[in-house]
Amino acid sequence: MSLRERQRRQVRGEIQRAAYELFAEKGFGEVTTEQIAAAAGVSASTYFRHVRSKEDLLLDPVREGGSGIVALLEERDGDEPADVALAQSILARSTALAPAELEQWRAAFRTAPHLLERVALITPEHRARLVALVAQRMGRDSQRDSTPGLLVHLMLAAAEFGYLQWLRNSAQPEMSLAVCVEGALDAVTGERWRHNG
Repeated sequence: MSLRERQRRQVRGEIQRAAYELFAEKGFGEVTTEQIAAAAGVSASTYFRHVRSKEDLLLDPVREGGSGIVALLEERDGDEPADVALAQSILARSTALAPAELEQWRAAFRTAPHLLERVALITPEHRARLVALVAQRMGRDSQRDSTPGLLVHLMLAAAEFGYLQWLRNSAQPEMSLAVCVEGALDAVTGERWRHNG
């Protein structure tokens, strides 16, 4: 990673942290972009170079997970069953953030419940890449066989359900993000995905 990219990520991270603290304290709707920029110690123009909208500050951490899931799946043992490899890649990416960062994000998200239905784990490009990787693991042609695409869509839908369950249930500390996502993924893994043909 270049120095410029590291600096960009650092500024973006400072903006996100400042926004999460303000959202949790004042409520998403009450916080202005100017307040976020000031709390992050950046100018308004710097803020807008790094952030398209306040909503993106909450939704991007989930969206950015797609490239991480793809990279993790590419690194897994090629002999591992497709459903297990994909589930473990999603779970590993979902638990990559430190617990304190996750809690700060969840506290901020609770002030913007209207955004919950926009939680999406992955971009269409990353979804297509996952379908290709899963098809390769299964030894199937994803253009003629819908099984790899179905597995990817089901796994991502299950993981998104796990995220939503976790975001909504902050009163139950035992319901960590890992527990919610793993439980949802377990519901769609199994032998039905492991038959070649």
